[in-house]
Amino acid sequence: MSEFKILSHQTTKKAFVAGLLFFWVISIISCSAYHNSSLKNGDLLFVTAKETGLSGAINNVTQKQKTASFDHIGIVEKEGNKMFVLHAAPKGGSQKQSLKDFVKDQQNDGQKVVVYRLKPEYQQGIPKALEKANTMLGKPYNFNYILDDHSYYCSDFIERAFREEHIFKLEPMTFIDPKTGKTNTFWEEFYQKKNIKVPEGEPGCNPNGLAGSDKLERIKEL
Repeated sequence: MSEFKILSHQTTKKAFVAGLLFFWVISIISCSAYHNSSLKNGDLLFVTAKETGLSGAINNVTQKQKTASFDHIGIVEKEGNKMFVLHAAPKGGSQKQSLKDFVKDQQNDGQKVVVYRLKPEYQQGIPKALEKANTMLGKPYNFNYILDDHSYYCSDFIERAFREEHIFKLEPMTFIDPKTGKTNTFWEEFYQKKNIKVPEGEPGCNPNGLAGSDKLERIKEL
């Protein structure tokens, strides 16, 4: 094969590879743009639970549906072409995070994000909920999971945001392992270290409980 043909072949191959790479990048961008454009103001982003650690312990005593297994939640706020997630997390407390960074953080932890949306008859309460959520930003995370007005945990943050609209309701918390009928070992040790009695029966909320609301509909997985 002549030197000209070899160079021509290599150039064609490089052009083909470059074309594939360009198409792949455009596809990724288009897919991301589609996900963003399909989200609406006030959408609720639920993060799937892990099987171990704090995440697994939360899910163990709160899971109500086979198709819903969550340990975190945030609410979407759109500002022009930008999208943010308002949520309360152990790292950063009550915060306003870009949607991109929020999703990336969950993916880095091996967790997925599932979109839920208020049914049409309840969506009129979204503007007030977002307004309320913004007033709660900057508060620390509630590591005791016992309600107070100075710190929030994730589902507590969302319940408070929609409280005026009565979208969600507080329920007696339980830390009982459904398999044993006794207090989950993780939670027993968790509160023991804090010198706090396990708050069994105290009012509270959790991501699985919120996801089970009949006022919401599951939309898709991001």
